[in-house]
Amino acid sequence: MKKKMSAHEKKRRVKYFFVHVGIIIFAGICVYPLLRIFSISLRPGDKLFSTDLSLIPAGASFTAYRSLLKDTMFLRWLWNSLVITLATSLIGVSLASTAAYAFSRFRFPGKKAGLILLLSSQMIPAGMLILPLFLMIMKLKLMNTYLGMIIAYSVSSLPFSIWILKGYYDTIPRSLEEAALVDGTSQVGAFWRIILPLSTPALSIAFLFNFTTAWNEYLVARVVLFSAKQYTWTLGLFELQGQYITQWGMFAAGSMLVTIPVLCVFLYSSKWLISGLTLGSVKG
Repeated sequence: MKKKMSAHEKKRRVKYFFVHVGIIIFAGICVYPLLRIFSISLRPGDKLFSTDLSLIPAGASFTAYRSLLKDTMFLRWLWNSLVITLATSLIGVSLASTAAYAFSRFRFPGKKAGLILLLSSQMIPAGMLILPLFLMIMKLKLMNTYLGMIIAYSVSSLPFSIWILKGYYDTIPRSLEEAALVDGTSQVGAFWRIILPLSTPALSIAFLFNFTTAWNEYLVARVVLFSAKQYTWTLGLFELQGQYITQWGMFAAGSMLVTIPVLCVFLYSSKWLISGLTLGSVKG
C-alpha cells in the first residue's frame, strides 16, 4: 500500500515544483539572447532584422564563421586577448594573494586606511581612470604593447581581489600557521604550504574576476592600442561596424566564438565557484 503523503510533504513538493519552474523560465530568458545571436550568425546576407523567429533560419550556413576566420585577423585578436587576459589574471592573483595575506595577518601603520582606500577605489567609475592610466602607460613608453595592457588591467582589478582574499584568509584559523611555525617552517612556508592550498576557492574567484574583467574590457584597450595587429577581440569586432554598413553575420559569429574561452574557464572552476563566494563572507 502506498503511504499517504502528509500535508507538509505535499506543501514541500508544490514549493519545489514552482521553484524548479521558475528556475527553468529564468534559464530560458538568459539563454534566449545567446540563441538569437547564434541564429543571426547563420543568416545569409548579414540580415539583422527578420520576421522569422526560428532559431535555425532558412538558408542557414557557416559562411559568416568562415569569412571571419579567413578574411579578418580574428584569430590574432583572440590570441592577443588570451595572452593579455591570462597574464593579467595570473599577476593579479599573485599580487592580491600576498597583499591580502599581509592585511589579514599582520598589524602595521595605515592598515585600516589602506583597506578603506582599496574599497574607495572601487567606487570610482571606470571611465574616470582612463586618463591617469593613459598618462602612466605613456610615461612608461608602453603604448600599443601587451605589457602596457597587462599593467593597466592588473592595477584596476587588484583592489577587489585583495578584499575577496582578505575576507577568506580571515576565516582560516591562525592555529594552523602557528602549528606549522612550531614544526620549523618559515612564515613564507606557512603561507605557501598552508594558506594557499586552503584558499583555492577564493583564489579561483579572484582569477575568474580578473579573467572576465580583462577579457571583456574595451575602453582602456581603445586608448592604449592603435595597431590592428595588437587589437584585442573587443576592438577587432568593432572594426566590423562601418559608417554605412555593419557585417552583422561576422559580428554575431565573433560574439559566439569569444564566449568559448570564458565558458571553459567557468566550467573548469565551477567546483570552487559556490564555496569561494560563500565561505569568505562570514568570519568563522
